[in-house]
Amino acid sequence: MGTPEFAVPALDALHSFTNIVAVYTQPDRPAGRGHALKAPPVKARALELGLEVLQPERLSSAGEPERIRDLNPDLILVVAYGQILRQEVLDIPRLGCVNIHSSLLPRWRGAAPIHWAMLAGDAETGVTTQRMALKLDSGDLLLQARTPIDPDETVTQLYDRLARMGAGLVRPTLEGLATGELKGRPQDESAVTQASKLTKEMEALDGRLTAEETYRRIRALNPWPGTSVRIPQIGRLRLRSARRVPGHLPGMDGLAQKGHLDVRDAALLLVCVDGCLEVLELQLEGKRAQSAVEFLNGLRGQGVELPLALEPAPWEA
Repeated sequence: MGTPEFAVPALDALHSFTNIVAVYTQPDRPAGRGHALKAPPVKARALELGLEVLQPERLSSAGEPERIRDLNPDLILVVAYGQILRQEVLDIPRLGCVNIHSSLLPRWRGAAPIHWAMLAGDAETGVTTQRMALKLDSGDLLLQARTPIDPDETVTQLYDRLARMGAGLVRPTLEGLATGELKGRPQDESAVTQASKLTKEMEALDGRLTAEETYRRIRALNPWPGTSVRIPQIGRLRLRSARRVPGHLPGMDGLAQKGHLDVRDAALLLVCVDGCLEVLELQLEGKRAQSAVEFLNGLRGQGVELPLALEPAPWEA
């Protein structure tokens, strides 16, 4: 049971050594400008592998638990499926239901653990296989794999690495359960942190954040919900990528106060509460993405001069 690209490596790993009786994934959804129905990545890969694909709107609908029972699975592997498994489903497989979660549980239980690990500035993260329980992400821990978070990598890069790491735990987890050698251990409830769903409201950057906190948000929240600032003269400006400004730039003391865009030595700078970030790629609302150089050239062509003050984020006003 899985839906996004993150679950595809685990599907491949499972298919490499055992028989998959069915693949459950979310229904096809409208996508793109034409709103044509698009299959989830797991469905596309499952069909390539010649597997049966089932896409119930709700796993709890009448007849769905019975259909799973008729499949008589030894185990259900769940990877970012997007639906809740009720107890009657959890009880069906003789070896239980196993989830691959993209954090080092009990840290970052919830919907967006990869993003929150980066937002929090964690030095490392990882993947966990756990026995599934009715309470979200609370089951006994089986196996874990750890990885450092590079201070300059993006959430997309980390996402891809964790997907591969999760796939690497599939076989040892299932074989350990089948032999009875892998028992699992309870989670430390005192160490639990929550990774809530990302919201569109998180997009607006807060001028009170440090340069490091802002940099984490740019790395963690792109492509969705993104990170943006509003400038009275030009509107909403989405910041797609940036980099740290090392040390103390010449002339930094003369930069505008926090919450401004400014320029030094042809570099477009976002001035934060304690320093600066160099903006590399950005996008004006309704326009294509462009480099900082293209953006600066466009401002000059319109007669707009830096520095430009940013409007306060909604929670900052």
